[in-house]
Amino acid sequence: MTENNNENKPQHISVVNETSLSFFEKYINNPSPTGFEWKGQELWLEYLKPYIDTHYVDNYGTAVGIINPEAEYKVVIEAHADEISWFVNYITSDGLIYVIRNGGSDHQIAPSKKVNIHTDNGIVKAVFGWPAIHTRQGGEKEEAPTLKNIFLDCGCISKEEVEAMGIHVGCVITYEDEFSVLNNRYYMGRALDNRAGGFMIAEVARMLKENNVTLPFGLYIVNAVQEEIGLRGAEMIAHKIKPHVAIVTDVTHDTQTPMINKITQGDLACGRGPVISYAPAVQNNLNKLLIESAQKAAIPFQRQASSRSTGTDTDAFAYSNDGVPSALISLPLRYMHTTVELIHKEDVDNVIRLIYETLLNIEAGQDFRYIK
Repeated sequence: MTENNNENKPQHISVVNETSLSFFEKYINNPSPTGFEWKGQELWLEYLKPYIDTHYVDNYGTAVGIINPEAEYKVVIEAHADEISWFVNYITSDGLIYVIRNGGSDHQIAPSKKVNIHTDNGIVKAVFGWPAIHTRQGGEKEEAPTLKNIFLDCGCISKEEVEAMGIHVGCVITYEDEFSVLNNRYYMGRALDNRAGGFMIAEVARMLKENNVTLPFGLYIVNAVQEEIGLRGAEMIAHKIKPHVAIVTDVTHDTQTPMINKITQGDLACGRGPVISYAPAVQNNLNKLLIESAQKAAIPFQRQASSRSTGTDTDAFAYSNDGVPSALISLPLRYMHTTVELIHKEDVDNVIRLIYETLLNIEAGQDFRYIK
């Protein structure tokens, strides 16, 4: 079977069930901003524990579930747990709040969004204010949203009132948008980048357990922190685990919507299957195993090329520990880093299946070197 072949598309095999979908919704709705991921990690570990032998969490919150912890040969499947957010940066004398990014937050989508400001006293509600259209007319060129002019209004009229609510410089801010299903085709929400990945690797563990699979190696199911600010969680945990193989899953761009140039961004679509990447960090023999696994299991897939780096935790694992054979399986996603990210339900099932099938094809002690 070849990729992007829809003429003889095999019957879809569902993986996500009602129980796992309920977890997914709860997991997405829980805020896990970069550097503050621990509540989401607790939820994730609670779901994962029935399917693993043991687990641990490192100093910065990366969570690792392990199957066959005594095995010498170690395989990682990995996603990242953090979501983009904002920090309180400056509080004006009249009670308005200016922000800076925590990760790649998009300033252009901020105006009129409702947010949660996380304080030691709990959540404080606020909105990104924006001048009414009536006040922006008058012959002058309109200002676009920038970090210099977007601001939060939490209903206060002084700095002292803001601070009395527990808000201070450094408080983290997340959007309040939550999980839903669109047209029974797409999962929709904020933070699908990349808690969808954390969900999918947990589902792989569930499949292994429910199918009574005995792996000939140790499997490390890793939900890493701080990817959105430079792959930092993956850097830390790669050195702790010292894996022999790493398969990373993250999101990539659906390029079918307006204002995206396929010449530069590639031709990728939600619903056409997992995306297999080509990049210097991707080990080619491991990548061939992914493709062979997809073909044998009749899993549709797409291909993507990345210049220099993948921009994902794949890079962190690949270049750790004298070089770890690493590969990337991406989930196509529309509207990345917005509050209405969309992923196709069938793609989610197929990423889970592709990781699962690939694990069944890895041998203990397998040598992926090009020249032996």
